[in-house]
Amino acid sequence: MSEMGWTTLVDVPTLAAGLDNPRLRLLDARAVLTDPAAGAAAFAAAHLPRARHADLDRDLSDHGVEGEGRHPLPAAADFARRVGEWGIAPEHQVVVYDAGDGSMAAARAWWLLRMLGHTRVAVLDGGLAAWRAAGLPESSDDAGAPAPLPPYPSPGYDPQRIATAADVLQRLDEPTGWLFDARGAERFRGEVEPIDPVAGHVPGAVNRPFTMNLRDGRFRPADELRAELEPLLHGRAPGDAVLMCGSGVTACHLLLAMEHAGLPGAKVFAGSWSGWIADPARPVAQGAQA
Repeated sequence: MSEMGWTTLVDVPTLAAGLDNPRLRLLDARAVLTDPAAGAAAFAAAHLPRARHADLDRDLSDHGVEGEGRHPLPAAADFARRVGEWGIAPEHQVVVYDAGDGSMAAARAWWLLRMLGHTRVAVLDGGLAAWRAAGLPESSDDAGAPAPLPPYPSPGYDPQRIATAADVLQRLDEPTGWLFDARGAERFRGEVEPIDPVAGHVPGAVNRPFTMNLRDGRFRPADELRAELEPLLHGRAPGDAVLMCGSGVTACHLLLAMEHAGLPGAKVFAGSWSGWIADPARPVAQGAQA
C-alpha cells in the first residue's frame, strides 16, 4: 500500500498503486462551461472506481449569489456539508480529477477543499485522459463508494486564500506584478469575449494563460514553471499575488501551478473578471498589458 501525502499533483502510476488504500477519496470534477449537464452525464457513463462526482455548478458554486461572477463561491457551511456527503473527513487523502489538464474543474475543487482546511488533496496530473491512456479500470456505478459522513469540521474558508473585488480595487495603484489573469491572451486584450458582456481586463493585470503551465495535457516540471513564474512577481512574495480568470475556475489552475512550482500562498480573486464587471464603476482596460 503506497504512502499518501499528496498536496498538489499526483501522477497516474502513483495513484494506481494506492487505489485500494481505505484512506483514499476520489472526486470526479469534470465540467463543460457550455453544457452544465455534461459533467454529470460523463460521470454516470464511466469514472474512476469508488469516485464521487463534484459538480461545478451544483457543488463548487452557488448561483444564488448575485454580483460575484459566473461561479460564485458556495457558502462554507454548504460546501462542508457536501464534502461530508462525499465521505471525506480530515484523515482522508483526496484526489480530484477532470477530463484532462485539471482546469475544468479539478483545480477549483482542490482550492475549495484547501480553503476549508483540508491539506491532503491533490489533482491527478493528466486527469481521466491519462488514466485511460494507461488502460486502468473505470466503473459505471457507485459500488464501493464511501458512505456519507457528517459535515466536514471547518471554521469556514481561510480568508487568506481569497481576494475580493474591493481588495483588488484597493491595490490598483501598486506597480505591476501582483495581479495575474489566467485567461487566453485574446480575451485578456479584449479582442474577443465569448462569455462575458464586457471585454478586457483589470488595469495593471499581467496575462499568464493557464495553458502556459501545461505540456501535452500535464503540468510542466516544477523547476521550469518556477523559472518563468517567479520573475513575474518582481521580487514580491508569492503570498502577495492575486490570481483571476473569467469566473474563478482556471485561476485555481494557475494557483496549482504556482504551488507545484514552490511558490505557495497566492490568493484567488473568486469573482474574477465576471465579478469585476458586475459593477460598471470599476475600471476596465483593453489591449496588451503595460
